[in-house]
Amino acid sequence: MSRALSRELGVVGATFMGLGAMVGTGVFVSLGLAAGHAGPALLLGVVLAALLATSNALSSAQLAASHPVSGGAYEYGYRYVRPAVGFAAGWVFLTAKSASAATAALGLASYLLDAVGAPVVWRVPVAAATVLAVTALVAGGIRRSDRANMAIVGVTLLALAAFVVVGAGPAWGRLGETLTPFFTSGPTSGEAPLRGLAHATALLFVAYTGYGRIATLGEEVREPRRTIPRAIVATMIVTAVLYLAVAFVAVGFAGAGELARVTAEEGAPLEILAARFAPRPVALWVSVGAVTAMLGVLLNLVLGLSRVMLAMGRRGDLPRVAARIDAAGSPRVAVWATGALVVLVALPGDLATAWSVSAFAVLVYYAINHVAALRLPKPERLYPRWIAWAGLAACCGLAFQVDVWVWASGLAWIALGLVARRLAGRRVAFRSGTD
Repeated sequence: MSRALSRELGVVGATFMGLGAMVGTGVFVSLGLAAGHAGPALLLGVVLAALLATSNALSSAQLAASHPVSGGAYEYGYRYVRPAVGFAAGWVFLTAKSASAATAALGLASYLLDAVGAPVVWRVPVAAATVLAVTALVAGGIRRSDRANMAIVGVTLLALAAFVVVGAGPAWGRLGETLTPFFTSGPTSGEAPLRGLAHATALLFVAYTGYGRIATLGEEVREPRRTIPRAIVATMIVTAVLYLAVAFVAVGFAGAGELARVTAEEGAPLEILAARFAPRPVALWVSVGAVTAMLGVLLNLVLGLSRVMLAMGRRGDLPRVAARIDAAGSPRVAVWATGALVVLVALPGDLATAWSVSAFAVLVYYAINHVAALRLPKPERLYPRWIAWAGLAACCGLAFQVDVWVWASGLAWIALGLVARRLAGRRVAFRSGTD
């Protein structure tokens, strides 16, 4: 007998799921990565990425409200565009979010090792062990994951509030030195100012895409047409304000070049900066918040990835065993397959590369999301079509602002997935014809 997922999440729970997915690697790691490309204009990049993410969030909200099933743009592509497009969305989602989850695990390990004074050589083993522990938690079902996520997000928000409140004074006193010139070549990349800003915006956009977790969990949300749009909008507002405040303190106090340097060398920039302007207890609390933040991101990404695997298993785009749901309402096989995939992606231990791969793939994913939103019947639309058009144009433009080798290999990977799907379909058809 086929089992269904349980609808357990209300507006508050869904909002905290979104915050758990967004307030993590982006604020604790990607700000430093983006600073190396944009310099002080990182602050503008935070705003531009938020505007793009808002258009994406609105498209996701109306799609999820109209078609509240697990799978996100994978399902929307199938339903509103064509099966090959839906498959491509699922394929790049698995790529993007596996890379994001690996970045979260590696970032968590970096902050934890820095806090206890352990050598960086332990980064990958600690990251892998964390992924497996989170996978075991998620395999227990959505209710247990929801409770753990609320506790994690609460600790994270308090830690970031402490960083902003204590650091605002020291940062304000150095603005003349750290924010001028505002538009300059990337301090570590050497890119021209506008190119660097576009590259940074693409990297920062990934940090905002956790709201998609709310849509991906569409089958586990109560009253989806009411709950999903409200939760997505609330998540976007809180996250944008928080990211801008943290970026202001980090760049204002240390300067973009120093922020980029400590991110590249240590992987734990906010803890290192907090140790310079705050009492030891505050710096330690920031480290604790970073660990819980990336733990929350990891939890939410394993949730989202497993639900897309579930949807792809249902349609036969992945082995059908991935679609099994156990007696507790958990897609346990998909969850453990997700954990194994994330560990594999984390093994090289490279934060910057994992985040760049995620940036390209997630921009392609949301471009498909906008195409699906444009195909919504008029009675099912919640927002004007120009929002989806603007988001589609921005996603397509920014996807190619990352390094050439990243987007070239990304396109090749998408093509490989489509070819493999076509060959698998022919194989099934051949077997059916010979039975």
